[in-house]
Amino acid sequence: MIAIGCDHGALDLKNQLKEHLDKKGVVYKDFGCNTNESCDYPIYAHKVTDAVLSGECELGILLCGTGIGMSIAANKVKGIRAALCGDCFSAQVTREHNDSNVLCIGARVVGSELALRIVDTFLGAEFSQSERHKRRIAMLEEEE
Repeated sequence: MIAIGCDHGALDLKNQLKEHLDKKGVVYKDFGCNTNESCDYPIYAHKVTDAVLSGECELGILLCGTGIGMSIAANKVKGIRAALCGDCFSAQVTREHNDSNVLCIGARVVGSELALRIVDTFLGAEFSQSERHKRRIAMLEEEE
């Protein structure tokens, strides 16, 4: 299952994404927001990251106006490797090399058609299991 969350700046893209995932038969859980009223993106970032960390959802997708706020909020959570992607190559490589578990997209930066392609690429890619990538991820997870 995929966890999805957004703020008010990306509600339209989230709704398009849900339609897209429905057509592809991808199971997801929508953690909000559900209105165009101004809201605080960290609330939704934490709902999605909690679902990913608990194992309720395998991966997360966070959307906001630029994607930057969501990626900052998500990456503050230990165990989350969120990647802000604006192209398909980055979405593929972040899964393969970084084992990223959350994708962030800026709805005001990336057009909806490209955003859906980025999501498809992210969801279709898998971690390479390469020792060098495992070593680097372990370094990211080390306690300071």
